Amino acid sequence: MTEPTRKQHWESVYASKGVTEVSWYQKEPRLSLKLIRKFAPFEGGRIIDVGGGASVLVDGLLNLGFERVAVLDVSETALEKARERLGERAREVAWITADVTVARDLGTFDLWHDRAVFHFLTDENDRRKYVELAMRCIPAGGHMIVATFADDGPAECSRLPVRRYNAASMAAELGRGFALVEEARELHPTPLGSSQSFFYGVFERIQQPRDMR
Repeated sequence: MTEPTRKQHWESVYASKGVTEVSWYQKEPRLSLKLIRKFAPFEGGRIIDVGGGASVLVDGLLNLGFERVAVLDVSETALEKARERLGERAREVAWITADVTVARDLGTFDLWHDRAVFHFLTDENDRRKYVELAMRCIPAGGHMIVATFADDGPAECSRLPVRRYNAASMAAELGRGFALVEEARELHPTPLGSSQSFFYGVFERIQQPRDMR
């Protein structure tokens, strides 16, 4: 999917559905927050929620007292809904409207969180660009929390095909720059009453010889 097509798709989704109507809606992102609390450095910590859209995760991040909180999404409509919900507190967040497969630089973050963007990247080149961007943004010792549909999860979402992952297949995609330190599974109840199986992986950004100067 090209950048304009991807943006048009998600703008349409968020314009036509309420925040609580999309299948990935969570009233409380408990597992994400649990893993973030465990691996994020709160003293001067910087965190980005990739594909955060209108998710309420950012509300919890602001309550944790990070030095910098950023939310990225390809849909400006989704980000506007989040800003409206937060009101004055929206000023405490760096809002980034961008396609993660195209962005060249987002800054430096101690923790990169992604729930359900990576599994939409069915093109190998898009996945490569995603990983390269993450490697530029996360310093050695930082962490990535990435959640996707698990092996027994749906084969498509929002009328789009997806790729499903487990710890081994995700580690292979991220490559030698990341080391798996924890994994978890979640059975996500959708607003329509069905369940979706998710894989969560926590990966540490590791120093490689080629990274050294």
